[in-house]
Amino acid sequence: MVLSRVWSVALSGVDGIPVEIEADIGGGRPRTQIVGLPDAALNEAKDRVRAAVRNSGMVWPDQLVTFALSPAALPKGGSGYDLALAVSMLVADGRLPPEAFSDTVLVGELALDGRLRPVKGVLPCLLAARRAGLRRAIVPTHALAEASLVSGMEVLGAGTLAEVVTWAQGAADALCVPDPPPTAPTTDHPDLVDVVGQPEGRWALEVAAAGGHHVLLAGPPGTGKTMLARRLPGLLPGLSSEQALEVTAIHSVAGVLTTDSPLITAPPFVAPHHTASIAALVGGGSGLAKPGGISRAHYGVLFLDEAAEFASDRLEALRTALEEGEIRLARRDGVVVYPARFQLVLATNLCPCAPPRDADCVCPPQARRRYAARLSGPLLDRVDLRVRTRPITAMSRTADTEPETTTAVRTRVAEARARATHRWSAHGWHTNAEVPGPALRREFALPRETTALLDRALSAGAVSARGADRCLRVAWTLSDLAGTPQPTRDHVMAALDFRDRKVA
Repeated sequence: MVLSRVWSVALSGVDGIPVEIEADIGGGRPRTQIVGLPDAALNEAKDRVRAAVRNSGMVWPDQLVTFALSPAALPKGGSGYDLALAVSMLVADGRLPPEAFSDTVLVGELALDGRLRPVKGVLPCLLAARRAGLRRAIVPTHALAEASLVSGMEVLGAGTLAEVVTWAQGAADALCVPDPPPTAPTTDHPDLVDVVGQPEGRWALEVAAAGGHHVLLAGPPGTGKTMLARRLPGLLPGLSSEQALEVTAIHSVAGVLTTDSPLITAPPFVAPHHTASIAALVGGGSGLAKPGGISRAHYGVLFLDEAAEFASDRLEALRTALEEGEIRLARRDGVVVYPARFQLVLATNLCPCAPPRDADCVCPPQARRRYAARLSGPLLDRVDLRVRTRPITAMSRTADTEPETTTAVRTRVAEARARATHRWSAHGWHTNAEVPGPALRREFALPRETTALLDRALSAGAVSARGADRCLRVAWTLSDLAGTPQPTRDHVMAALDFRDRKVA
């Protein structure tokens, strides 16, 4: 007969599933077994838990101890079940009162001496527990700041298994309570004023920030492509509370959260090296896939510097995520879905030799074509803004040519985003880049004379149907920046001109 029940959580992507852990003592020769599709790390928990219980001053039963994890058909892995397994055994053995854990979720890895170690994914675990109606959580003290982000639950931190036992026996002060949430740190983004020249690049960056569009920066080395890309997050608005929790949950699963400032409130900036693997870029791993760079850049910026040096399979793996805003990864233990609604910024040279001026290029035409072809047509078709950066001809500035600061540009971006949010809020969209093409062509169709140039480009094969939809989205962004009720013919022409720019 089952003698105890406690709760933990299994993670599938960034979604959690409450797991009921049952313990039964007796009925066979002395040993410990775990049933319910445990992986290798979880199956080894029986040895960790036994040693932790003994080294915490308690006795492990000299009988058959059976742990059952339900739902039984759900694959379970990791070391986050250790604390729940230990407590369930102690409850089954009559050493702890079961009512202390009736509505409590337990998450944490046990060291052999009984210390509690933090695990990945505490935030999404507790969010799932809250949805399931559990009202209390016990986590390692190192994860207490992250756990405290979940409102509506009592969160307690434990340093050792012995502290949990003392708390369950009636010592209410044996466990820690979270400190008041710290003030969100101000993110010090690099300023746009540092970029010399590049008016086209600056304008493209402003348009991209206002509408959530993808950008390609192509030009000679040293012209400021990387500097421009790194200043895009500073133009974006801060994350809302829901967005911040969603981004933080992804980073928690990836294991890259910091304890001093666990809540991510600014748009993330992720810049993988061109030698990164597909798994590092889009996610992967054995069992259940882990999040990659595109998911860590959710609601932020993914910057691929020297984009033409990335292997073609890495670049082509981005195509679905660019369209759908999520990535589906199938592995041995199931399919997980990670959000990946990021802004892509590509930076590339024009040819392999990459001279400061195009006139100095020594590459044969075939080499230039091969280099440009590394960015495939289907990928470029999903990039809204394509910009050629200019060679720098003068480093000095005068009072008349002092460039705008990030603060000035961000003000215009915020106003344009507010107009877009007001227009699309009834449909659940926030930026122009999220609006589906059919809505732009039917509910928000522009007059025929406004789109005449775009129709001619479609007829001539200059743009695809997808490209035409993206031109309309950019035109709406240009209209928002200009403060007009809807795009004009000039806005459509400017949007089409962004797509007509050649990268080679």
